[in-house]
Amino acid sequence: MTSVVLDLSRLISRLRHVTPSGVDRVEMAYARGLLARYGSDLAFAAVHPSGFYGRLPRLAALAFLDEMEHSWARQDERAPARSLVSVGRWLVALRPTRVGIGSGEVYVQVSPHHLTRTGQVRRIMAQENARFVCMVHDLVPIEYPEYARPGGAELHARRMETVAELADAVIVNSAATGASLRRWIEGQGGSAPPIHVALLGSEPVAEAPPPLSVGDRPFFLCLGTIEPRKNHLLLLHLWRRMAETMPPKAVPRLIVVGRRGWENEQILDLFDRCPALKPHVEEVNNCSDRELAGLLRGARALLMPSFAEGYGMPVAEALSVGTPVIASDIAAHREVGGMVPDYRDPLDGPAWEAAILDHARRGPLHLGQLTRLPQWHAPGWAEHMAIAVKIIEGAG
Repeated sequence: MTSVVLDLSRLISRLRHVTPSGVDRVEMAYARGLLARYGSDLAFAAVHPSGFYGRLPRLAALAFLDEMEHSWARQDERAPARSLVSVGRWLVALRPTRVGIGSGEVYVQVSPHHLTRTGQVRRIMAQENARFVCMVHDLVPIEYPEYARPGGAELHARRMETVAELADAVIVNSAATGASLRRWIEGQGGSAPPIHVALLGSEPVAEAPPPLSVGDRPFFLCLGTIEPRKNHLLLLHLWRRMAETMPPKAVPRLIVVGRRGWENEQILDLFDRCPALKPHVEEVNNCSDRELAGLLRGARALLMPSFAEGYGMPVAEALSVGTPVIASDIAAHREVGGMVPDYRDPLDGPAWEAAILDHARRGPLHLGQLTRLPQWHAPGWAEHMAIAVKIIEGAG
C-alpha cells in the first residue's frame, strides 16, 4: 500500500479559532478519509506556527483531530478566540520532529497554507523525496483582483507558481477551477501538471427548525463572507426598492449570514444606515451549524448572486435539504447545481427581483424548481475521496 503523508499545517494554524472555515473542513475530511483508507500507512506533517517543518507525533495528531471535531460540534461563534495559553498544550504536543522524514511516497496538501513560500515547499519536497499532490480551491484573487484584499492577487500568484513548479498532480474542486488553473499556468509560459476534478462533499445538514426570530413572512437566505464579489449590493438595492414600493407585510425578509470581509464600505453603509432596510433585512455575522441548518431548511430560497466562485458549496447545501436556489449564471454554480436552480445574470436586477417575488409567492418558478429537485445528486465525500485515492495511487 502507498505510504502517504498529509499536511495539517492549516488546522494547526487555526487552533485559536472556535469555528471552522471551508478549507478547515476540507483538511479534516482528508484526514478522516485518508485514515480510513491508509490506516497506519498515513503519516502527518506540518509547518508549525513556530516555522519549523517536520512530522507530527502520531498519537498527538490523532488526539488533536478528535479535539478539533469535538470543538466544532459544540461551537459557539459568539465565543472569543481561544487564548494562547489555552492552545499552548497543543502547540507543544504537535511540535514537529525529524523522525520519519523521507519515508513517504506521496505528500498531500489540500490547503494553501505556506504555498506562498516556494523555497520552503521546495526544501520540504526535497527532504521528503515524495511525489506532491495538492489541491487548488480557486483562482479568484488572480482573475478578479478587484475583489481581493490589497496584494491578494500577488500572493495567490505566488501560490500558483509553487503549484506549477512542484506539484506532480493537482486536485481541483470544480472543472471551472481546473480550467482557470490551466489557463493561468499556460499563460505564464508553463506546462500544467495533471489536473483532476473532484467536487467537494457536502456535509449533512442537521434537522433543525428555523429560529423564531424569522417571523411569519417568507424569508430568503444569502450565505457567504460579506465582500464585493458576493454581490450583496444587488440584493440590498432590490430589498430597498421592494421596501419603498410594496406594502410592508408583502416584502419578504432577507437574512444575510456571513462574517464582514473587506473592501465593502458601501455594503456595510446600507446594513448600518439605511432605515428602509431595517424591518426587512437581518445581518447575522455569527451563526452556529444548528442555527444555519434551521435557516437553510426554512428559507423560501437561497440567493447566490456572486460574480465569481471557485465552488458553490452553499448551493449544494441548500439543494441537499430541498431548498430552492436562485444563483448567478456562472460556471461554478452550474457545475454544482446542474439544471435545478434558477440562474440569473448577476447584473440583471429586474430579473432577480422577478425571480425572488415568484418564489416568495410560490409561483411557477418556485414550483418548477421543486419538481426538478429530486433529480439532483448531492456530491459526497466518499465519492471525492475515491477520486483522490486514485490520484494519490497514480502519483505513488
